[in-house]
Amino acid sequence: MSDNVRQMERVYAIPPDAQHFHLFNTDEDLKTHSSYTAAKGGDPNAALELIEDLAFDFLYGLRREFPEGAIFVSPFAREASGDNALPLILSLMAAEIFNGESETDIVQLQRVFHTGADPMERLRLRPSFEGAVKSGAHYVLVDDVTSMGGTLAELANYLLLHGGQVLGTLVLANAGRSKDFRPAKQHIRLLQERFGDEIRQIFGIHTSALTANEAGYLVGFRTVDEIRNRCLKAEKETHLRLLSKGY
Repeated sequence: MSDNVRQMERVYAIPPDAQHFHLFNTDEDLKTHSSYTAAKGGDPNAALELIEDLAFDFLYGLRREFPEGAIFVSPFAREASGDNALPLILSLMAAEIFNGESETDIVQLQRVFHTGADPMERLRLRPSFEGAVKSGAHYVLVDDVTSMGGTLAELANYLLLHGGQVLGTLVLANAGRSKDFRPAKQHIRLLQERFGDEIRQIFGIHTSALTANEAGYLVGFRTVDEIRNRCLKAEKETHLRLLSKGY
């Protein structure tokens, strides 16, 4: 395996001592806001309006949870016109309220189209990032919605690989079954016993770096053939889903 391929693997999990904060348990409260559709379509003013209306008090109430000078970073694509404006605007507002910084040089290299995707599709569609990481700096990961936790886990892995430290996460809606990112130890042990190195080979994710919801999903498979067959089906489902959206 080349160094480039190895670097793309998710080696690190979100640190176990990271703090996690979310406002809603589903994204339904976001979707009912009048500015939601425009914000998801890339309108920064709409994103600002939604966040001010729904999340200002939430953010202000957490202002002592992270140290001053923390860097708030979100998964956003610099060149993706029409992409979701909420994560970047949320990180900018959080930086202002927490007296920190908003990182805009670290960007997601590709859109992964997780909206409407099932768990296997999300595991397969892993984002990657580029941009300078400040060695030793303290980062807070920001997003509008998380479900499996994979995108934030990939961002955390990128920061940790390049010398950053991850303090925690801040999201508007945590729609995952588990609201924590740390997987149950028995799930990791079972996956390692059952599949050995196969999860890393199939997904490019070390078993110990899975999120709680990813690990909880994968323990439902009894054999590696079941996983591979579900991956093939997910590939077709992704293709059809994106075709239906005009991609």
